[in-house]
Amino acid sequence: MKNIYKLFLMCGALVAISACTDLEETLVGEVDAPFNGEEPTFGTFDGGGSGPSDAVSSAYNQLRESGSANHGGYWSVQSVSTDEMAVTQKGGDWYDGGIWIDMHRHTYGPGNGPVNDTWGAQYSAIGACNTALAAGTLDDNQTAQVRALRAFFYLRLLDLYGRVKIVTTPGEDAPQATRAAVFNFVESELLGALGVAAITPTMDLSASPLTTAPDPYRINQYAALGLLAKLYLNAEVYAGTPRYTEAATAAGYVIDNGSYVLCDTGCSVPNVAQRPSVESDPDELEGYAAVFAPNNQNNPEIIWSIAYDNVTGANMNFAQMTLHYSSQFTWNLQNQPWNGYSALEDFYNSYDDTDERKTANFIVGAQSDYEGSVILDYAATGDDLELNYSTDINELEPNASRKGGARLGKFSFRQGQRDNMDNDFPIVRLGDLYLIRAEGIARAAGAWSLALPDVNTIRARAGLTDALGSLTAEEFLAERGREMFMEVTRRSDLIRFGKYNDAWWEKPTSAASKNVFPIPQEQIDASNGTLTQNPGY
Repeated sequence: MKNIYKLFLMCGALVAISACTDLEETLVGEVDAPFNGEEPTFGTFDGGGSGPSDAVSSAYNQLRESGSANHGGYWSVQSVSTDEMAVTQKGGDWYDGGIWIDMHRHTYGPGNGPVNDTWGAQYSAIGACNTALAAGTLDDNQTAQVRALRAFFYLRLLDLYGRVKIVTTPGEDAPQATRAAVFNFVESELLGALGVAAITPTMDLSASPLTTAPDPYRINQYAALGLLAKLYLNAEVYAGTPRYTEAATAAGYVIDNGSYVLCDTGCSVPNVAQRPSVESDPDELEGYAAVFAPNNQNNPEIIWSIAYDNVTGANMNFAQMTLHYSSQFTWNLQNQPWNGYSALEDFYNSYDDTDERKTANFIVGAQSDYEGSVILDYAATGDDLELNYSTDINELEPNASRKGGARLGKFSFRQGQRDNMDNDFPIVRLGDLYLIRAEGIARAAGAWSLALPDVNTIRARAGLTDALGSLTAEEFLAERGREMFMEVTRRSDLIRFGKYNDAWWEKPTSAASKNVFPIPQEQIDASNGTLTQNPGY
């Protein structure tokens, strides 16, 4: 038995010095709080590593480098611009020039830093793909994979900015293409990788250079079909022509022919966040929660994912982004979190209390440390020192509560965690494809009741035993939101359903021009007149 002293690192209120930012916390006070207990020890942990090493690794590594699951880039702009979450200004902390307030309120413009950074990161990834293809050393399968991977990065650009340059050769420039032209390019690249001219119920994929072997870190036929399903689901937005039948067909092909299954009862992994002295911590994470766990690398629902690893595959840091500073002591995090991102109360409340996804997706209520003792926030004002995450947030700015808002827990944490997490991030997974098939069938036929079988399958996996007997478009959107939280689909979903410009908490109605982000001014200035701004900016 030995004394362990907890160092409470505080940002903000204790003394009048420079406030901390989201990435560089400033020590402004400390409290040594001794407790008597066994020093935590953590067994060897297998997070799956950073994926295979082969001729296409450098291209696939760009998935981690392009802002897919860390602060400040692609994931952030896709998520904070929706009704899922916000980054609130807590006094001098997290103001960051107002960039996240603008993102939340849809007042972002061409000078927004994350909008520019996201553009640059996707083109860097595309450059790596172009370099791999230009080397001339890849076999047919590897070539098809990299073409599909490049199409995925262009799908991101298509969704975010619409009118972008289609660059396919290293060192060359290209004219700015229309959004429809970018859509056509992405479609043709994915169809080419599959070896077919169109997605049909009777298509023959035997000529595809892609394999059907399940490998979550490489693109196979099912991953390419999943990307096409996502593309076709939004075709009316992207290119002006509905392609819902093809979306349903592509998703249905994977569901019916792949070896993937929904992770449900009996599909579990050890709970690597478990605290031995806290009885409420389960031994295992099962079903939906297991899909996103730190040890999810072999999950049977994941078709294609980004390989993250705390040592060799960095750039997933949700724990740092969302947790309060003092939550460091719940998971024995190596470094203090940043206390930034919180879920919006209305989104949290959209879940039924019996929905297992509500427990898996959010961290709420009183927080305790590794031994089960109450965690205190010694920089809190007044007498309320206990760290208790409320579901409400008092305001977006300028003095949001330090403990306001449910925290983002879907990609769950582990004991002894470093800044970088081990959870693999699904790009294509079976649960999403069930909902794409459901929506595609319903929209093509003009009858939302046709979505009920797949929607009820997803609800049953979440522990909701009351099967729905009817469904509206608005109810479907809500169901999809509950399933896909934190998986960067919400923005495109809201746009597709005509809801992105609606008012929500601390956000007024916004113009339809906000449905695409501005072309970054920095990119326009560097383009020698070859890039022009999107309308409305």
